[in-house]
Amino acid sequence: MIDTVHGRGPAGCAQRVPPGPVPSPRFPPWPSERNDAPPDHQETAITASDPVPLRKDGTPSAGTATSAVELRGITKRFPGVVANHDINLTVRTGTVHALMGENGAGKSTLMKILYGMQKPDEGTIAINGEQCEFSTPGDAISRGIGMVHQHFMLADNLTVLENVVLGGEKIHGIGAKAKAKIKEISDQYGLGVRPDALVEDLGVADRQRVEILKVLYRGAKILILDEPTAVLVPQEVDALFDNLRELKSEGVTVIFISHKLHEVLAVADAISVIRRGTTVGDADPKAVTARQLAEMMVGAELPSPESRESTVTTAEMLDVKDLRIAKTDAEGIERVVLDDISLRIHKGEILGIAGVEGNGQAELVEAIMGMLPLDGGTVTLDGKDLSGTLTRARREAGIGYIPEDRHRHGLLLEAPLWENRILGHVTEEPNSKGMLLDPSAARVDTRRIVEQYDVRTPGIEVTAASLSGGNQQKLIIGREMSHQPKLLIAAHPTRGVDVGAQAQIWEHIRAAQREGLAVLLISADLDELIGLSDTIRVIYRGRLVADADPATVTAEDLGTAMTGAASGHIESEPEALAEAHAVAAEGTQAENTPADGTDPSDTADDPQAGE
Repeated sequence: MIDTVHGRGPAGCAQRVPPGPVPSPRFPPWPSERNDAPPDHQETAITASDPVPLRKDGTPSAGTATSAVELRGITKRFPGVVANHDINLTVRTGTVHALMGENGAGKSTLMKILYGMQKPDEGTIAINGEQCEFSTPGDAISRGIGMVHQHFMLADNLTVLENVVLGGEKIHGIGAKAKAKIKEISDQYGLGVRPDALVEDLGVADRQRVEILKVLYRGAKILILDEPTAVLVPQEVDALFDNLRELKSEGVTVIFISHKLHEVLAVADAISVIRRGTTVGDADPKAVTARQLAEMMVGAELPSPESRESTVTTAEMLDVKDLRIAKTDAEGIERVVLDDISLRIHKGEILGIAGVEGNGQAELVEAIMGMLPLDGGTVTLDGKDLSGTLTRARREAGIGYIPEDRHRHGLLLEAPLWENRILGHVTEEPNSKGMLLDPSAARVDTRRIVEQYDVRTPGIEVTAASLSGGNQQKLIIGREMSHQPKLLIAAHPTRGVDVGAQAQIWEHIRAAQREGLAVLLISADLDELIGLSDTIRVIYRGRLVADADPATVTAEDLGTAMTGAASGHIESEPEALAEAHAVAAEGTQAENTPADGTDPSDTADDPQAGE
């Protein structure tokens, strides 16, 4: 029976939604509830040809196809923070719709509302024309919505099979039929997932593939993908985009959240930008540049990781010789994960490690940090042999560490920021005096980090979980840099952060490099590797198989070496290098820039632009 007051039908969804905007209840706005986007962004959806009037009801400017998702007037408040304010978004059926915005803009909160993880304080949700209210993710799943989170929702102590069927036992059971279905989906989409593997033994890339498989296993018709390419090499990104286009052709709708502007322009049918918690405009990917999107997001031009000058010295800081580590896998077979690894890093040098996830990068980091016992080889820092020392001793000797998964290895999510500032540096000032912790000094220094590293937070007593991903990362970097490390191990330092936070992180690393910091950089972002590194080594199946000069290699050729198809010294053809540079430059110039060089959408001098 339909509720005659609210029009609700089965599964929390109404039977009909009136055409056009659905007005949301209005209350007196909080002081922070205001649209601080530049006036031009509030009025115009940026295009590279004639500007198209922005429809503040969220209706995309292109197309009139049936809407799979309609969000109207979505507002969500948390203590001290208005995460979403009057959000309007329309996603057409059978399209890839990109959602963009800097960290803290409210994208994740909005998607959690759509997925039933949060309830909005105001506003309405309509799925395929039916107004819905979601109290749990189960409600959203029943309406055909699936979400792959940026930070994975997997149980480490369970197998892939057990994780996939958990909560969906009625779909294909929990035995042979479910296992066969997982293999079928894995083969169909080239995910390479092993149902019997323990999740705790999987790398970040494999974990993401398991998450994608979970969504497909449940037959979702609306997919929310949060930073799905963060751990993929260019060839894998292309394969994923092919899969998305195939899903789209079958009527599946994809909401694609990404900070990689060129990827969004390559795969999206429509783009919506959120800034300071509200929608500021839509853009046609066929008629907008990466530069314009960056300015819509953060009020600044697209940052480049390119280093400005060489700071490499002849003084050796890290010397790794003949590292060997073997592990026993789930089938009881001993597997060599690091085989005869040797490398050197000098003061003022950034050594980049390129490789597909799961080829030994994580084990290399853990071996240098003392988190894994060595079966052979030595680790020497600034002339001191650390091979037999504990992790704490290596920290005290001058190793800073930015982990690849900040939630699992970098933060205590339910602890306040000042306690997270102490992590990894318990015995060092200002966190301790002698044998005792000094919470007062730690609080003072946390406030300094928040200010110096632009960690956007209501205060240092809030939990780390309340921060956006980019602000969590800036807190970690501030913590590690505060102890003047001799060597910084940076594993995916800008993974999942927006262009504004990227630029800040790169500049902090460059500044420390100029002061003599040695950096071991592990990144799945090949543009970041090429732009920041002085030298690049390629790791494949636990061995360093290739090297490259960042000035003479393209991301495509580096990606080829990462798959094992090339070895030795990698150098790209001059024509390929010129083409790569031209493509990079293309995203920074607007096609309709006037002859005087000005850009009508430029907000670089707007005092309200950016946060």
